Amino acid sequence: MLLIVGLGNPGGQYALNRHNIGFMAADAIHRRHGFGPWRSRFHADVAEGTLSGRRTLLMKPQTYMNESGRAVAEAARFLKIPNADIVVMHDELDLPPGKTRMKVGGGHGGHNGLRSITAHLGDDYRRLRLGIGHPGARELVAGYVLHDFAKADGAWVNPLLDAIADSANLLADGKDSTFANRLHRATEPPKPAKPEAGPDAPPPPSAKATSSSEPKPADGPFAAGLKRLFGKGD
Repeated sequence: MLLIVGLGNPGGQYALNRHNIGFMAADAIHRRHGFGPWRSRFHADVAEGTLSGRRTLLMKPQTYMNESGRAVAEAARFLKIPNADIVVMHDELDLPPGKTRMKVGGGHGGHNGLRSITAHLGDDYRRLRLGIGHPGARELVAGYVLHDFAKADGAWVNPLLDAIADSANLLADGKDSTFANRLHRATEPPKPAKPEAGPDAPPPPSAKATSSSEPKPADGPFAAGLKRLFGKGD
């Protein structure tokens, strides 16, 4: 069995916090792959399904971030899941917003959820690091991670969550490098088109036209959550 853990804090007041992007990723996989209903077990919300034909358990610990290891370790012991079959998805301050890294083992980097899991299981489990950026100063970190994503963040959060859900089967196949490459390709900004040369090339857009055009708001489950939180038209 594969165990995929999204880290976050339980409760509606935390639902759209930057610290909860692991929960958001678990929800995206749950929706895309038709997992069973969430139910309470192992001090967590868990849902069972299959990825690439492999039995998989999604988990969102309900112990709060600092005690995430209690839930993960209890499930791993009961279901006899080795660390090599545990994937933990978590927010990462040291990566720019939308950037991701897959790795096995390593330190916790000050992340209290990883600290707790490592204390219970050791450090040789798989991690999906989800970049949320850094506020710039250590004393600002707590307020930053426990603050909601801004509406503008939907432009990168939605594509990232979609890419994780689209490629989750690769995690079940143990193809972590391919999975990481898929996320990179899906979330990297498009390259600007090369300007046409020659007398027949169209003129560049005027400054007025450029400044007056506004991007459409990002669509998807994250944007919908923001609308519910902030209210229509905010």
